[in-house]
Amino acid sequence: MAKTYSDLFEKLTTFEALHRAWGRVIRGRRSQTDVIRFESDLEPNLFDIQNSLLWKTYRTGPYRHFRVFEPKERAIAALPLKDRIVQHALVETIDPIWASRFIFDSYACRPGKGTHAGADRAQSFLRAELREHGTIYVLKADVSKYFPSICHDVLKRLIRRRIACPDTLWLIDGIIDSAAEPGEIMPRGIPIGNLTSQLFANIYLHELDAFVKEELREKRYLRYMDDFAIVGHDKAHLHELRRTIEDFLHANLGLRLNGKTQVFPISTTNGRSLDFLGYRIWPTHRKIRKDSAGRMRRKMKRMARQYHEGKITLDQVTQVVMSWVGHAGHADTFRLRSRILGDVAFIPPPRQRRPHE
Repeated sequence: MAKTYSDLFEKLTTFEALHRAWGRVIRGRRSQTDVIRFESDLEPNLFDIQNSLLWKTYRTGPYRHFRVFEPKERAIAALPLKDRIVQHALVETIDPIWASRFIFDSYACRPGKGTHAGADRAQSFLRAELREHGTIYVLKADVSKYFPSICHDVLKRLIRRRIACPDTLWLIDGIIDSAAEPGEIMPRGIPIGNLTSQLFANIYLHELDAFVKEELREKRYLRYMDDFAIVGHDKAHLHELRRTIEDFLHANLGLRLNGKTQVFPISTTNGRSLDFLGYRIWPTHRKIRKDSAGRMRRKMKRMARQYHEGKITLDQVTQVVMSWVGHAGHADTFRLRSRILGDVAFIPPPRQRRPHE
């Protein structure tokens, strides 16, 4: 029988746990108005959160909805500061329950993982398959509309396999239910902007991970959130895996793969690559995606204009550039980086004339 945990609520509702959560929430945000206002009366505000949890008067929300357009359009839901503190305290307490149970090759939202480690692992799979069999095929798939498709009842059931603390389950259920539409009979969907959604999404698709690794016995499988790949050499076998996985996802998690899911060969030179985690990956080398380079070119021109108009600082420009260089530097991009970063001149804003000049 799976081990369950029943003494969690006391840990996440201590003042010390909430204060640690506050410290994580405000990283890089100290100049924001809501942070300044909250910090001006920090201890009483944290005690208010603590009391609302202990007295069961806490409720999640309201959400502020907006859209982001890079790298693709997504709907984001942001919560007030107090709710983000609660979610950080909750995740700090319950994340270790699953951290040791997730498979090694799950790379999203986990310490020591991420896109770079996932791309390295994918390339090592390609190299091993080429070395052992001389040919490479890949099943590349992702779940259609993953976050909006997560079934609340299924998610709650999966969480209850490990958590038996009634008070913690009350809090978790409240966060999950806060995203439900009024009157929904079978509510689905968790907000992309919630910190808890990252953990919940990994818990949900850990069922797929366990199925592929333990029942299907596939060695070269890896997943980053709702994107996953299986590397092999038998095209017919991978097509059969695709059908089996589609049936499993629909029957057990209420999910479907999107129309871009396919099985294809990988070239050993500059032919077809594995497009995964922002890179085009071959056994021998790696490049960044063309749309990533195009976005950065446009961003450089926009930042140059904003810098000249005095709307952003050189430090802000440097942060964006270094972030992209960190991503591009994990591929064969020396000449590309030189072209993109060298094509735009950053001209300082005109010196403002003083009234007496």
